[in-house]
Amino acid sequence: MVMAEDKPWALISEVGEQGYFEDLADIIKRNFNVVCLKDFQQNPQLHGPKIQAVLLWNSFPTVEPSLLSLLPSLKVVANGGVGIDHLDVPYINSLGVKVTNTPGVVSNATADIGMALLLASARKVVEGHHIAVDPKTTHLPQCLMGDEVSESTLGIIGMGDIGYKIAQRGKGFDMKILYHNRNRRSVEDEQAVGATFCKNMDDLLKESDFVMLAVNLTPETTGLISHQQLSLMKPTATLVNVSRGRVVDQDALVKALQSGTIRAAALDVTYPEPLPRDHPLLGLPNVLITPHVGTNTYTTTSKIVQQMVDNAVAAVKGLPAPNEVKPK
Repeated sequence: MVMAEDKPWALISEVGEQGYFEDLADIIKRNFNVVCLKDFQQNPQLHGPKIQAVLLWNSFPTVEPSLLSLLPSLKVVANGGVGIDHLDVPYINSLGVKVTNTPGVVSNATADIGMALLLASARKVVEGHHIAVDPKTTHLPQCLMGDEVSESTLGIIGMGDIGYKIAQRGKGFDMKILYHNRNRRSVEDEQAVGATFCKNMDDLLKESDFVMLAVNLTPETTGLISHQQLSLMKPTATLVNVSRGRVVDQDALVKALQSGTIRAAALDVTYPEPLPRDHPLLGLPNVLITPHVGTNTYTTTSKIVQQMVDNAVAAVKGLPAPNEVKPK
């Protein structure tokens, strides 16, 4: 056990509903003395000089120049999760501070929520639940028809670790799997899941019954799916997004859903999060939205926090951080 006086100091968002649950905070406290953002803001002169790590959960605390200027001893910004679109990595690095993330550990849970959304949308699970629990229901409707998932075509855009896990799950449903990625996977990888590479994303969009987005948010993928891409999809197709909200042009998506250009959308991510309560997406019957819960299992969140801590400890000790993010 590391004695409190020997532990380095870390800045976190908070412990509680909007931050880390107690058991997750305990993982951090085994290796760090922690300062919550609210306490830090009340006395930055006291806390700032001793903080060597900032641990980000749900992108908080916001890492911006005004905060970094108060942390002269900072050695690492450790992000929980893979996406680092909220971080200016070159700027942070220019201060001599490392940036890390937590790839790998998020993949299974994110792939699971992708398939859960696909299945729930295709088989009208939420609509069925509402009918089943409605006090007015006196008979079971025969008209609640869904779409077949087994042996349908799944198009995956972004075939990194998460995309590949989605392909593995799709194979279990005997789906025909197409994928589009910056780099083609190995023949062995493709054969293991029965996946076919589409160099042209348009070909994937035209052929897929379900299009699953699993890309990182970058300048190149911002607005990747807009009017043109949606118009290429089948009118019976469903768009599933487990990447980032800004990968999809939401105005274009609303129009496509209202006009019948595509059948449905199932989204774990939007922009912003949560959407304004009067946003048109919230009123459409052919949209299923979950509140960015892709990694929200006790097993996965514990693994994420442990990996954050491992990364931060290594960086504070001056050792190579296992998951350091290098600027592109």
